[in-house]
Amino acid sequence: MADGVWANAAADDRAGIKVWFDRWGAHVAAKEFTPARDLFATEALGFGTWMDYVEGLDALEARQWRSVWPTIQNFHHRTEDALQVTVSPDRLQAVGLVLWTSTGFGEDGQPFERPGRTTGVFTRSAIGAPWLCVHTHVSLARGVPQQSFGPKEA
Repeated sequence: MADGVWANAAADDRAGIKVWFDRWGAHVAAKEFTPARDLFATEALGFGTWMDYVEGLDALEARQWRSVWPTIQNFHHRTEDALQVTVSPDRLQAVGLVLWTSTGFGEDGQPFERPGRTTGVFTRSAIGAPWLCVHTHVSLARGVPQQSFGPKEA
């Protein structure tokens, strides 16, 4: 990596970002808000389906996560085949981009494919320390309905 130039991640840095996305995706799928918070900085910022701009982890959870996660199923970050990672020269900051899949539900309860993408900006205190997310931008793929209503109860 040249001085001052961000580059593709070394294998261990990429693996750390993969682990982060896999853990967060598992929390999204299980609708586990409290443990998901541990992956984020308190001052995290975000963009998403329901908020143009969200400042702080409390707002991110309340106004974005809780508006979406309960209405979808089968969320999965495609880290096995659709993850890109770049890191800063000092290896203390990274950017990860990943595609994801999920199932959404129309007003009538009918399921539909709900793919999208996430960009995450990460920081850590030292090389080898766990990554902490400071920014996410989560968006749906083009043409996907903007709202999911959750499955109808039988």
